[in-house]
This record gives sequence, structure tokens and C-alpha cells, in this order.
Amino acid sequence: MTIKEIEQQIIDEFAIYDEWLDKYSYLIELGNSCPTIDESHKTEENLIKGCQSRVWLDCTMRDGLLYFSADSDAVITKGIIALLIRALNGQRPQDIIDADLAFIDAIGLKEHLSPSRSNGLTSMIKQMRMYAIAYSLKQ
Repeated sequence: MTIKEIEQQIIDEFAIYDEWLDKYSYLIELGNSCPTIDESHKTEENLIKGCQSRVWLDCTMRDGLLYFSADSDAVITKGIIALLIRALNGQRPQDIIDADLAFIDAIGLKEHLSPSRSNGLTSMIKQMRMYAIAYSLKQ
């Protein structure tokens, strides 16, 4: 699936819920399905800077596609990174670099996050794009 197709799936899923409390619950549920980072990769190097919570993100490339794994010490934050991973996992580096991630605004995520969590979201996206740029230079 393309990033756009996955984004549309996410938008459709979040549209089911009318209340943000329900959307937060769904985010927490998504966090439980996050591809878990190996404990040995929970290093300072993989810690995302700019997040209030501790978020570790790792990335590997297989057959020209990028695969992310992550963990966080906060359940909402883990749900947010799981959502980003779902949208970008198994994609080509250039597609990740070019993705506008419009689903974030479409589901109202950014406007319902505290300023510190919103900064964390931006930092997560930036780090995922940095991995994509680094891997695209290796090809």
C-alpha cells in the first residue's frame, strides 16, 4: 500500500470516533501494537530529542524499504509513534521524504495535543525523515 492509502485508512478509522477521549483510547490501543524496538537499541543515539517523554526509534532497510521499531515510556506517545510507523513502515526512503502526512491534520491530532506533545510529534517525524534521507544516500 502507498502512504496515501494508509493515511486514508487511518482517517477512516479515526472518523468512527466522535469524542477525543475515544480517539485517545484508540491511540493507546495502537501503541500496544507498535513494532517494539529491541532492548539493545534503547540507546541514547536512538532517543528522539525534543520529546517530553522518552521515545526510542530505530530503523533498518531491507530490499530497499525502511522498517521502523520504537518504544516510549508514555502510552499516548507510544500510540503516536505507532501511528507514524504504520503510515511509513515498509516504504521507500524517497516516499517517506516526500510524504506530507496530511492525515495528522485530517484526524485533528496536532490540535488535540499539548504543546510539548505536539513538539514531540514534530521531532518524531523529523527523525523518521532523517533516517529516510540517510538511507537514500546509501543507495
